[in-house]
Amino acid sequence: MTLDYLSALYRNWRNQTAVTEFILLAFGELPDLQILLFLIFLVIYMATVAWNMLIIALVMADQQLHNPMYLFLGNLSCLETCYTSTLLPRMLASLLTGDKTISFRGCFSQLYFFGFLAATECCLLAAMSYDRYLAICKPLHYSTLMNNRFCLQLAAVSWLNGCLATTLCVLFLSQLTFCGPNEIDHFYCDPIPLRELSCSDTHLSILVDFILACVFTLPPFLLTLMSYMFILASILRIPSTTGRQKAFSTCSSHLTVVTIFYGTIMIFYMLPKSDTLRDLKKVLSLCFTVLTPLVNPLIYSLRNREVKEALSKRLTGYR
Repeated sequence: MTLDYLSALYRNWRNQTAVTEFILLAFGELPDLQILLFLIFLVIYMATVAWNMLIIALVMADQQLHNPMYLFLGNLSCLETCYTSTLLPRMLASLLTGDKTISFRGCFSQLYFFGFLAATECCLLAAMSYDRYLAICKPLHYSTLMNNRFCLQLAAVSWLNGCLATTLCVLFLSQLTFCGPNEIDHFYCDPIPLRELSCSDTHLSILVDFILACVFTLPPFLLTLMSYMFILASILRIPSTTGRQKAFSTCSSHLTVVTIFYGTIMIFYMLPKSDTLRDLKKVLSLCFTVLTPLVNPLIYSLRNREVKEALSKRLTGYR
């Protein structure tokens, strides 16, 4: 259904626009560093896919990790693999060949899958924070309130929520007319620079994006924030230092991931449009699109005893 939908949009675009492709300027202002940037991003991409696939394999293979916390982690690793694969291969090809053009279909397909996965991650992080809230604040009722079936239902709702929100966003964005210019000063197709290139009225598209953000992404963010407020309050009430450290260690990895993801996104979209801040915004966008999928599995594996034990057991078993 998604491919048919995108194909229909593409036929509609060709009938209403004079622009047939976009140019992603990316890092064109650094011509002497193209090969170096290609090598850096290639290593990042390969490491990201390898680490996330390793987490998925461990969660699937080890019975000790068949619980809600790690089922969520497996979903997150799957999402991060798809997330980085939506953006980095196209950027790597551009850095290697110098071809910065992307077709309408390619641009809006990238926009759709990037938005879909980003919205899904917001919901998954909220579900994971709720899981940690139950584990720390309501430990006696945890096994009753959070089981594997409910965990998988929350994960499925997260993926469905991201799909629905992005479909509506792209649907309204696709109704815009593009007459030129066609240069996007970014390394991927983002709705904000796309709207700036449109020669039609964008107020309805902006309004729809705002409503969708309030309905689909603001509640997960608030749920995540409230969960950690209750978690921190509960940890501070623990009388012993050892107890506080043990309780905080169970959620510190997830809190780190949430801080990096939401922190960089909020700063990126809150910064005013300015030529002086253009490079800073590119760096921030690299943080939540490229670096976050890389560091997430590292954070969980290096700071999680169960994951390290599962990895050690598998490595020992293969010797």
